[in-house]
Amino acid sequence: MRIARFSKGDGVAFGVVEEDGEVVARVDGHPFGGVEFAGDRYPLAEVRLVAPMLPSKIVAVGKNYADHAREMGGEAPEEPLIFLKPSTSVVGPGEAIAYPSKLSQRVDYEGELAVVIGRLCRDVPVERAHEVIFGYTCANDVTARDLQQRDGQWSRAKGFDTFCPIGPWIETDLDPGDLALTTSVNGELRQSARTSLLLHDIPALVAYVSAVMTLLPGDVILTGTPAGVGPLSVGDEVSVGIEGIGTLTNRVISRD
Repeated sequence: MRIARFSKGDGVAFGVVEEDGEVVARVDGHPFGGVEFAGDRYPLAEVRLVAPMLPSKIVAVGKNYADHAREMGGEAPEEPLIFLKPSTSVVGPGEAIAYPSKLSQRVDYEGELAVVIGRLCRDVPVERAHEVIFGYTCANDVTARDLQQRDGQWSRAKGFDTFCPIGPWIETDLDPGDLALTTSVNGELRQSARTSLLLHDIPALVAYVSAVMTLLPGDVILTGTPAGVGPLSVGDEVSVGIEGIGTLTNRVISRD
C-alpha cells in the first residue's frame, strides 16, 4: 500500500495511492492505527503531494556503504554512525532545495532509502524490528560538504531548512533487502547501488537507534548513501529513485 500526504485546496490529508498510480483515496485521520477510507477520491494530477510524514526527528546513518566510506577518505565504522537532522529540514516531492550560498559553496546530494517508524518503541530486538516499521520511502540527505569538513561535526551541514526531501509516498508492503537505488542530476545518473550492500541492515539499524532513543510514529531513519555523491548547483533537478517505491524529484533554488 502506498500512503501519501496531499494538499487539496486549504487542507492536507493522508491518502492511499491506488494501484494504477493515478488516483488517491483519502483516509480518515492518520494511517498508523489502520486505514479507514473517507470516501473521497481524487485524480493524482489534481492534488499536490507533500512530505508523506512530518517526523519528530530524523535519525541518519553515515558511511553505511563501504564504497561511500572509501570515497569520503576513511574506513567504514564498526558500529552505525548516527546523527540527527531537524524536522524543519523536511520537504516533500516537487518542493525546492534552498541553496544557502552565503554560508556554503558546496552542497551535495545523497540519495537514500528511508525507514518510517509506525509505533512508539524503545530497545527493539533485531528479530522484532519489522513489527515497528510502517514502511519505506525515498530520501535525499542534502549536505553542505564544506561546512561538514570545516565544523568537524555535522549538525550545521545537514540541518539547513529543505535539506531533507522525502517522498513521494510511503510503501508499506516492501522487502527492503535488495532494492535498486539511483540518484540522477538533470537526467544524468550519479549514484547506482543496491540496498543489499548496506553494511548495517535495516533490522540492525532499528535495534541500534532504539537502544539510544525512543522512536515515535512517523520518525524517519535514513539508512545511508552509496558512492557517487557530488555537488548541486542552483537550477539543478535531482531525483532519487528506489525500486518498488518510486522517484523523489526536487529542484535547487537560491536561498539568498
